[in-house]
Amino acid sequence: MQRNSVVPVWARGLLGLVAGGVALGIAQLVAAFVGPETFPVLAVGDATVDLTPAPVKDFAIRTFGESDKAVLVGGVLVVVLFGVAPLIGMLALRRLSYGFAGLAVFGVVGLLAVLTRPEAGVLDAFPTLAGVGAGAWALAWLVRRATGDAGPVHAVGAPPPLQPARAATPGGPGSGAGSGDAGAVERPAVMWVAGEPPEFDRRRLLTGAAGGVVAAGAAYVLGQTLGGRQTVDVARAGVALPKPATPARPIPAGADLRIGGLSPFITPNKDFYRVDTALIVPQVDPDDWTLRIHGMVDRPVEITYAELLKMPLTEADVTLTCVSNEVGGSLAGNARWLGVRMAEVLRQAGLQSGADMLLSTSSDGFTCGTPVDVVMDGRDALFAVAMNGEVLPVDHGFPVRQVVPGLYGYVSATKWVVDIKVTRFDRDQAYWTPRGWSARGPIKTQSRIDLPKTADTLKPGRNTVAGVAWAQHTGVDAVEVRFDGGEWRQAKLAEVPGPDTWRQWSIDWDARPGERRIEVRATDASGYTQTGELAPVAPDGATGWHTITVNVV
Repeated sequence: MQRNSVVPVWARGLLGLVAGGVALGIAQLVAAFVGPETFPVLAVGDATVDLTPAPVKDFAIRTFGESDKAVLVGGVLVVVLFGVAPLIGMLALRRLSYGFAGLAVFGVVGLLAVLTRPEAGVLDAFPTLAGVGAGAWALAWLVRRATGDAGPVHAVGAPPPLQPARAATPGGPGSGAGSGDAGAVERPAVMWVAGEPPEFDRRRLLTGAAGGVVAAGAAYVLGQTLGGRQTVDVARAGVALPKPATPARPIPAGADLRIGGLSPFITPNKDFYRVDTALIVPQVDPDDWTLRIHGMVDRPVEITYAELLKMPLTEADVTLTCVSNEVGGSLAGNARWLGVRMAEVLRQAGLQSGADMLLSTSSDGFTCGTPVDVVMDGRDALFAVAMNGEVLPVDHGFPVRQVVPGLYGYVSATKWVVDIKVTRFDRDQAYWTPRGWSARGPIKTQSRIDLPKTADTLKPGRNTVAGVAWAQHTGVDAVEVRFDGGEWRQAKLAEVPGPDTWRQWSIDWDARPGERRIEVRATDASGYTQTGELAPVAPDGATGWHTITVNVV
């Protein structure tokens, strides 16, 4: 007969939680040597981004902004550690093989996510396999510490299995009215060891769990540290940027009004918004990077990073805007970019008649469709290698990204770009188009109030209202503000070096006590005044006047 050990539910969950933590910690550590993108949690999250319906992605960007990826990774970790892992622990205490099977299932999910990435190799499976193996070992070890050599175990309050037992003598313990089978009774099955059935060992489980938590945490932190050292930071630091053959115009002295709370004319790199589909930031070695131009061209071209830096470089001030930016949103930024004109590279390849789309691909497989005519019309459309005087940051596309004035990023701003297929819109689709977004994404004229903020409390009397407006590659000619639905008033405009950047504006306002509404609208150089009709970001950008309410007391 087998003995039974009573294990409380919390202990069963703890077994799986610690084993899951060990699995993830070891996977992270091994991924540091194979490649950070092979960590299964990130790979699953990255696959989730691609499989998530567009409305859900839009909601995530609107709700969490640039933190959407951190929220997604955190969500995956919470589900795995606090949803799945405790269940595996409960299965393991019913039968250890059940726990192993649960780990194997989630190992398969991780492997599929890792190995279906572009350019995945056999070695990329090692972090997941190592994590599952470590988790299985930890699970078995913790089960032994909790129950010794016990067989099937049961939760608190659950009745143990019953077996018939024959009474030794009529009327003795366990006997019924008679003898033999008629006198059989039900009693717990017990294997006697030294005269006492062993019970759940709380102390051994807790000390084992503590050790597992420490090991898992140490492996995870060490993995992140080692992985960080294996990024392209060293290679990036070694890049010497050539001087531009065509420098940007000097920024006018009056381009920045220098008002506290107003977005600066140049957005620092650390503050520049980042919205893309790359949960795992690609780590591209510039020595291995090449850009391939092919498709509807006379001469396919392949350019290395060193060759690109030797080409004439152009410097330009360009504001970028995300199509997911709500009216008044923060997903816009202005920077000074350095790069090679896309038009010059395309002329080397020789564009064929009828080509109207550039299907660009990033190193992680994201695709983007850019109208050919926009790139070739003389604007500063760049294969950018630098941002605000420094080598392009990894998060913003190092070693090379696209910058195209006048187009939303989803149809122009491919980061980590490695491939350009010259094609047609009626032949190919980029990543976002089949998800319901417009194939061509010209930026809409927009304006934003930076100060005061909505719901701010102001003092009566003279107050400054200020913000930025943009109409990339057209330019902003006027900004108007109105208070409480009154007459539109002209705002003061800052200077700009050209039509491709945003423009600061400000206006003084004599505020009266009460709740006050402030609205803003811009007019671009073509004479178009932005509409007050509200429209969502999909399929081609939001519209409406940015409106805030403040309290004057």
